[in-house]
Amino acid sequence: MGTYVIGITGASGAPYARQVLRGLLEREHHVKLIVSPAGERVVAIELGLQMKGSRAARQEQWIDYLAVGKGSLELLPHKDFAASISSGSYPFDGMAVVPCSMGTVGRIAHGLSTNLIERAADVALKEKRRLVIVPRETPLNLIHLRNMTALVEAGAEILPAMPGFYHLPKSVDDLVNSVAGRVLERLGVENDLFKKWRGDPLAQFAQVDE
Repeated sequence: MGTYVIGITGASGAPYARQVLRGLLEREHHVKLIVSPAGERVVAIELGLQMKGSRAARQEQWIDYLAVGKGSLELLPHKDFAASISSGSYPFDGMAVVPCSMGTVGRIAHGLSTNLIERAADVALKEKRRLVIVPRETPLNLIHLRNMTALVEAGAEILPAMPGFYHLPKSVDDLVNSVAGRVLERLGVENDLFKKWRGDPLAQFAQVDE
């Protein structure tokens, strides 16, 4: 199966990352996961996952938490610039930064690789691979908008964490899955996390002007 890179940074939205990770693992893909220190703080707050101990111990915590027996997950140190994915010669099928802080957006947009998440994103851009950026910020200022425009011009896709309501969500999980499913879709990974629009369900009741 494929190899995908997932970066988690310090923006709110860790549940989106959780569902993207589960979606990839359920389909037996290999995931290389990088979590920034600020991302670890958000994960602890929003998911209750307190990452402790060595990298190997934290990797096992992630695997146990995600509770998916398929696929494989490797947790990489966020400052390991010698990691495989820091080189364009290492093939991976796509990358998503979910959630993506505006600081990370700005550094990727300007080619400033201060950690492995930003370096891997730079590699994805230069090698013309799928890169999905999932910002979670509101309101957006002009700097945010210009940085995201620069990323689109460089080849990334911007997929804001903006769940829809046309599928009549009944829970927070439904809203989270609608975004996570779209992220997987943009990575080229089939999934059934969200309902696709099939036309107006009220159309049969609408009066037609003759």
